[in-house]
Amino acid sequence: MIDVPALARALHVAAIVHWIGGLMFVTMVILPSLGELRPEIRAASFAAIERRFAAQARLSVALAGATGFYLLHAFGLWGALADPHMWRLVAMLALWAVFAIMLFVAEPLFLHDLFDRFAATDPVAAHVLLLRMHRILTVIAIVVIIGTVAGAHGLDF
Repeated sequence: MIDVPALARALHVAAIVHWIGGLMFVTMVILPSLGELRPEIRAASFAAIERRFAAQARLSVALAGATGFYLLHAFGLWGALADPHMWRLVAMLALWAVFAIMLFVAEPLFLHDLFDRFAATDPVAAHVLLLRMHRILTVIAIVVIIGTVAGAHGLDF
């Protein structure tokens, strides 16, 4: 018989590895590399790369959300969201919500157009802003991952 919560946890971790691993690759490899290109082609180059990863990221974020909500239910952890010692659950949920809103709402509705207009007027500043935002999200994701894994293994801080 299949242990559904164990399978859900494995899928959850795989989705997060793909999602946050992709974020880190974009932040630490792609965006710095694009900074070496002529400013006028940076935004178009990023858009071409991002388009290839966006669908994958949406799938990973959706899978992380679905399995995460299932795990909250399966382990009866909804009440733990109010426990300060379980801050990592709230942090995971908040990080997921930011990405879900960005990938499923903001980017398709207005963010791409806004960024394209900004990049057309000041490509260097647009690249700097994009890199800065990705770095902030990466640091937050790393803190959440470290806190979550440490907490799951008994470290309470």
